[in-house]
Amino acid sequence: MHWVAVRGREAGVAEGEPIRITEKLPAIRQHLQVVRYRPSRTSPPWLHPAGVGVLTVVGRFLDPKREPSSIMPPSNPPLPPEAQAVRELAAAYNQMSEQIGKVIVGQRQVIEQLLMALFSRGHCLLEGVPGLAKTLLVSTVSRILHLSFKRIQFTPDLMPADITGTDILQDDPETGRRRFVFLQGPIFANMILADEINRTPPKTQAALLEAMQEHHVTAGAHTYRLPEPFFVLATQNPIEQEGTYPLPEAQLDRFMFNIVVGYPSRQEELQIMKQTTSNYKPDLKPILDGPQILRLQEVVRQIVVADHVFAYAVDLVRTTRPKEPNAPKFIQEWVAWGAGPRASQYLILGGKARAILHGRMHVTTEDIREVAYPVLRHRLVTTFNADAEGITRDQIIKRLIDTVPLPQEEAAARARR
Repeated sequence: MHWVAVRGREAGVAEGEPIRITEKLPAIRQHLQVVRYRPSRTSPPWLHPAGVGVLTVVGRFLDPKREPSSIMPPSNPPLPPEAQAVRELAAAYNQMSEQIGKVIVGQRQVIEQLLMALFSRGHCLLEGVPGLAKTLLVSTVSRILHLSFKRIQFTPDLMPADITGTDILQDDPETGRRRFVFLQGPIFANMILADEINRTPPKTQAALLEAMQEHHVTAGAHTYRLPEPFFVLATQNPIEQEGTYPLPEAQLDRFMFNIVVGYPSRQEELQIMKQTTSNYKPDLKPILDGPQILRLQEVVRQIVVADHVFAYAVDLVRTTRPKEPNAPKFIQEWVAWGAGPRASQYLILGGKARAILHGRMHVTTEDIREVAYPVLRHRLVTTFNADAEGITRDQIIKRLIDTVPLPQEEAAARARR
């Protein structure tokens, strides 16, 4: 290959011809309309004071009599639409966290996971003892997102029609005849808080299944669409089990995340005491509205995922199944039923949402590890041995993450063989 040393405004180089530069790249760029620079493998620019590399001319040399700045492209080209949307969502996440922090003290991980599910079009199941501001958190999020919000208090005598709505017989003043009119239930809102969902019978719990999966409800012969975006957040108390109806596996699987709300730290509890026993009234400002959230939900699904991240996510899920040939011994001993394919889907969607909230346009294996706990926590059915030994699902997930090798670790092990 023919190499040409470029100095000053030397001519004689055709467009698209690779040339070797011996001066620093900024000094060369001012004489070219557009350049494409590729470092040389033999002489990396970070090892050579002159910045030796390969320069491909894709424009042309400027006329020495013309002003270079009048033809050179702008130094800061506009961002592509996807990158701009990522920046907008990351900025909106920071603003939302700041606004929520005016009301909710601490619980940063809970807030992040809740917003990740919201931007992934998922639903959340919150578990925590009473008094940890689970209800307040949901209502605060609905206020800063400028969304309609309804709270449903689940009780043993609650009926499905109390949630979805029912047909009522009404007189028509124009015709004088009676006709059935559908009266919408509280589920017709953007954000639904299903408070203490395990206190109502299964037939009422099942009324949420169609709404959560299909985003519509059926009453009689008619189907009614729910407003978009639609987000269900259910809470349950893990302490009291008397008189409760545990959620069946089919409905648990509909929830993207199972978020555990823990106790605040001592410093956070002191701040809660001072804040809630004074005249403090936070002034919350809406950050996003419905159409903006729908657009950002589309952006989340456009985030790039590499093949090795897909492979790591599916390996993590398949290893939870005790009947798999490569299932570890502790899985066979402690897990009766592992996670299904929906867990793999939510690992990827959760990883995409986490990446974009952190300002990245690609998903890493670290994102998959971080969302593994809320995704797998409610999808593992433990055995009697695990319950007898006091082994929790979080402990199983932690050991699972430590057991399944990362793609780079697996490649290194293959190379050593």
